[in-house]
Amino acid sequence: MKYFLTFLVIIVMFIFAIALGAHNEQVIIFNYLISQGEFHVATLLAIVFSIGFFISWIICGICWLRVRMSLVHSKRKVIRLQGQLAAQNNSIKVSKHSSSGKNC
Repeated sequence: MKYFLTFLVIIVMFIFAIALGAHNEQVIIFNYLISQGEFHVATLLAIVFSIGFFISWIICGICWLRVRMSLVHSKRKVIRLQGQLAAQNNSIKVSKHSSSGKNC
């Protein structure tokens, strides 16, 4: 349900941008680092919004991947430590049983 609502919000934003752009036929000069170009306001808004959207997804994906890898590493460490703890508990039980046998 969460993904559906997120997808719905994104679709509404795109539709809203298209609706605003459809009524605005003004041409502006956009000066970017290398050159400059003449664009319709709607086209420029769509391009900038799309670029920002994809860059944010890439950054979010990288952060999610880093957290996921950390989680996998932590799970492996927990399993290894549980094995060591179980081995220590077994050795303690064995030593208690062997020392109690000597006293009898």
